[in-house]
Amino acid sequence: MEPLRPSDHYDSTPTGQSQQASTGENSADSATDTSGGPQGPSLGASGWLRFIWRQLTSMKTALFLLLLLALGAIPGSLVPQRAADPNGVIQFQREDPELFAVLDALQLFDTYTSVWFSAIYILLFISLVGCIIPRTTHHIKALRAAPPKTPKNLSRLEGYHLVELESGVDPDATVARARQVLQKAGYRTAVYGNSVAGEKGYLRETANLVFHFALVGVLLGLALGTGFKYSGQRVIVEGTSFTNQLASYDSFTSGAFVDDESLVPYGLRLESFEAEYEFDTNAGVAQPLDFVATVDVLREGTSEQRSIRVNQPLDYEGTSVYLLGNGFAPRVTITNPEGDVVYSEPVVFLPQDSNLTSLGVVKIPDGLDEQVGMLGFFYPSAVVLDSGALSSVFPEPQQPVMTLNVFTGDLGLDEGIPRNVYSLETEDMTQIAGGDTGNPAVVLGLGQSAELPHGLGSITFESLPRFVSVDIHRDPTQLPVGISSVFIVAGLVTSLFVVRRRAWIKVVEGGDQQTVIEVAGLSRGDDPGLDAAMDALAKEFSQGAEITLKP
Repeated sequence: MEPLRPSDHYDSTPTGQSQQASTGENSADSATDTSGGPQGPSLGASGWLRFIWRQLTSMKTALFLLLLLALGAIPGSLVPQRAADPNGVIQFQREDPELFAVLDALQLFDTYTSVWFSAIYILLFISLVGCIIPRTTHHIKALRAAPPKTPKNLSRLEGYHLVELESGVDPDATVARARQVLQKAGYRTAVYGNSVAGEKGYLRETANLVFHFALVGVLLGLALGTGFKYSGQRVIVEGTSFTNQLASYDSFTSGAFVDDESLVPYGLRLESFEAEYEFDTNAGVAQPLDFVATVDVLREGTSEQRSIRVNQPLDYEGTSVYLLGNGFAPRVTITNPEGDVVYSEPVVFLPQDSNLTSLGVVKIPDGLDEQVGMLGFFYPSAVVLDSGALSSVFPEPQQPVMTLNVFTGDLGLDEGIPRNVYSLETEDMTQIAGGDTGNPAVVLGLGQSAELPHGLGSITFESLPRFVSVDIHRDPTQLPVGISSVFIVAGLVTSLFVVRRRAWIKVVEGGDQQTVIEVAGLSRGDDPGLDAAMDALAKEFSQGAEITLKP
């Protein structure tokens, strides 16, 4: 038995004995009480739901979910995402298929649309809304309520000051003066008899709520705007046009609510592309200085010439056109043995290094005796190395040369399976020029022609237009997220510098018919400037009343 507990305490005796003796309960009832002490009420289903809801809507949980969301977004910047870089995902799979399988199972290549990221996102949204609504209701009530009544003993509060007035001072005029002083200092005031209560600093809680509402605005903007967001890539050759339609894109990713009707109806025509380089003699490489793509924006029979630079996109009707890359698209003309043109198009050669040594593919499914595929290299400023191989020493076309390895066989275009126009699958084809075939690769300078092996026809390097790759991006989340971000910063900064403070000025009858003024304050939280603020109020009162401050 504990020494300080009375001997007749209800749980000082074994279970079932004292309760039965003191209450007279029957043996059946006492037999059911085997707990040995008081029992709390059972929560039940509704109680557990309330408990879970309170935990979810607490500020600690919201901060934890916000941190978890930030951590969850890290994989999106470490591994390529299918929505933004599908080619990077394919390359990752080729380079490390075992690690790819693990990361793909964890949905890390679709981080921002994964189940686990969406769960964190939704829980954070619910937590913030559940936290903000009660706080907003409480804050509105507090704004409408009068300042709290004056405490009986002000001397116990911080910043306590006494102002001693001369005899014969009118109490009502003194109270009115006290109210005037508090209102001048920015306090909301209320008169309680011979005292005035003031309160200010509600802007701090208002700014705090603005911060949280803006955070919800960011989440809402991202959630709703993602459905109308799209990004598409397209390669445009000089002199050709592109129409903003789904079928015109080389690759396209979009939200659930994007279709042809939601795309802005306009076109782009690449008039010219200019690149400016400077040769670095120390490093031995060409450094790019500027890239400028001049395009015509076409819509409803009108044309407007605009320029696109790196980091200076073309903004038009809610879309942004970014310049991603550039290169050369040699125009190749192929004729059959009878001299009929079977192919005459610019061929996009994708750059492989900083000097724009480029790789391209030509596919001729019809018009010749066999289907023909050509795997070519383009050198803008070609030089012959000691090994006999070609290389480009500058990215500008000072000595353009194109070499082509020729293959015959099935191109796989009749199988109904989409094929990459920038690659040539040669497993089921026969090489007839280049490599170990005994026939040299076809080598062409600008304006030159050559005969194809096996009498298939001839090929001519006609001209050398440039191409640009652009990303056409529409993101309706930018405006709401941008506005919300401004309010987030404004709310946070305001809440850091505004102090919640209460002040009271009380008129007290002193000795010898003198009147004494008591000034004191109280802050919510740490407030190093409270004492100085109360001192300023006391001095303001004494100066206005032409009286002296009691030392």
